Amino acid sequence: QKMPPSLPATINIREPRWDQSTFQGRAKHFFMVTDPRNLLLSGATLEEARRVVEDYRAGTVPPGLTEDQLWRAKYIYDSAFHPDTGEKMLLIGRMSAQVPMNMTITGCMLTFYRTTPAVLFWQWVNQSFNAIVNYTNRSGDAPITPSQLGTAYVSATTGAVVTALGLKSLTKVRWPWPSLIGASGPAPWGGSSSSPGVGEKMKEQLCPGELKLGIPVTDENGNRLGESTAAAQKAIFQVVVSRIGMAAPAMAIPPVIMNALEKRAFLKRYPYLNAPLQVGLVGLCLVFATPLCCALFPQKSSMLVSRLEPEVQARIREKDPQLETVYFNKGL
Repeated sequence: QKMPPSLPATINIREPRWDQSTFQGRAKHFFMVTDPRNLLLSGATLEEARRVVEDYRAGTVPPGLTEDQLWRAKYIYDSAFHPDTGEKMLLIGRMSAQVPMNMTITGCMLTFYRTTPAVLFWQWVNQSFNAIVNYTNRSGDAPITPSQLGTAYVSATTGAVVTALGLKSLTKVRWPWPSLIGASGPAPWGGSSSSPGVGEKMKEQLCPGELKLGIPVTDENGNRLGESTAAAQKAIFQVVVSRIGMAAPAMAIPPVIMNALEKRAFLKRYPYLNAPLQVGLVGLCLVFATPLCCALFPQKSSMLVSRLEPEVQARIREKDPQLETVYFNKGL
């Protein structure tokens, strides 16, 4: 049997397989990145994918390797290893864990919001998970001390719980709009990362190194030019917008369906189906919302050199006076 022709060493696997200048290309990319099945891959499979990717980048092409196998290895590698540091990421912090983790947490937040202890518990679970995700998928490679991380975690969790309890008390007021909040349970909206104020503050607090030290900016070929806090601010803004879009359908659609089922007395006959239905509906929303909202902005984001801090501009002008645009990993 003839061996397939050797694969050329010129395929750029540092970039996604599909054109990232289009929303469709980014969506295809993130459907692969957020595929929950990646969580089931063994350590040996992950290490094999790492070996294939690193060997190929170094110019070594294993005999018989096909292009599809190469791209499969690249996406397995990307699902488990940080793009800037190369470290293996925490399992529940990976993007492939977003759908199963968020569908469980959000479904429970929507179901168990009527008592204060339940609000407190699920807000703590939610913010703990968000903290892990923010830390795991931070952009750049700036070190974060345990004290910074602890302070940020306590601050973000406290703010989320206070906001959620405040919204919970609003549902007791006889105004038209609180009843709309109450339909989905105020607790999820108040403390989830879909809440713009909480989401942005969490991202800033749980990635303090990014705003203090900046994130790496590169030229088009990936050559590092320095660190920029202006790029970090843009990255944080893009992540927050994506997170809001990601969470909004899961917060808004299931409660409408559940309310309709309650009116038909369906849930009164089968009350034990309440939580599983909530979780399932949230999961259905997240399966599509997660990759589509991640695709709102390119992972390799860009910025004009003229928008960077003056000192960073000066350093870049010294290296390359003609350079107009820099690139950075926006994080997830």
